Amino acid sequence: MFPKDAPDTAAEYDTIKRVRTAVHAVSGAEAIVGGPSAENLDTEVTTRRDEKLVIPLVLAVVLIVLGLLLRAIVAPLVLMATVVVSFAAAFGGSVFVFDTILGFKGIDYSVPLLAFLFLVALGVDYNIFLTSRAREETVRLGTREGMLKALSATGGVITSAGVVLAATFAVLVSLPLVMLVEVGFLVAFGVLLDALLVRSVLVPALTMLIGRRMWWPSRLSRPAVELPDGQQSLVDDEEPALQR
Repeated sequence: MFPKDAPDTAAEYDTIKRVRTAVHAVSGAEAIVGGPSAENLDTEVTTRRDEKLVIPLVLAVVLIVLGLLLRAIVAPLVLMATVVVSFAAAFGGSVFVFDTILGFKGIDYSVPLLAFLFLVALGVDYNIFLTSRAREETVRLGTREGMLKALSATGGVITSAGVVLAATFAVLVSLPLVMLVEVGFLVAFGVLLDALLVRSVLVPALTMLIGRRMWWPSRLSRPAVELPDGQQSLVDDEEPALQR
């Protein structure tokens, strides 16, 4: 049996599904539907199923780890939101480059999941570097000044690590395999976006806007924190213009 539809199109995939349904409806039938298009359809279905399982699981595990590390609820949610936004922006940019500019038919099915795992892992690493230092400085300086101090201390390290890592993944673009080219470009672009924009601008800006509530429900979310020597460090350090 040879379908009349163009290969690897939605119409052909619908035909394959109808034929499989008809074959399985016959009692005792052992026939199967195969071929390149059927294999591609199976790959797509399997990948979509894996994404529905792996992505929520990864996000849940990372949220738990960040919550235990920062001893807060709001901060992990904000940080995970920035990671997801960073991945979405990198994925959108990659689709634009490969689809609109280079004229590819589409991105390989496995690329989004692989790139998501890489970018979430790397983005969370940079988040931990920045926010763990910011939390330490917040005890002494308050949320606003603590974040600025943390950014000045870790910003250079995060940026340098991001540039080096992006250059490493960019090497994959020189390979003849389309899937590796797409993964290399997407991850390299995402790492640069994360290190240069998200971690250096977006996270500090959100932290300053949210203020001490960033650390809720820990002690740092309260107006003052008792230090070991009996002194108090004010955390309610929002600018007067923001309080009015």
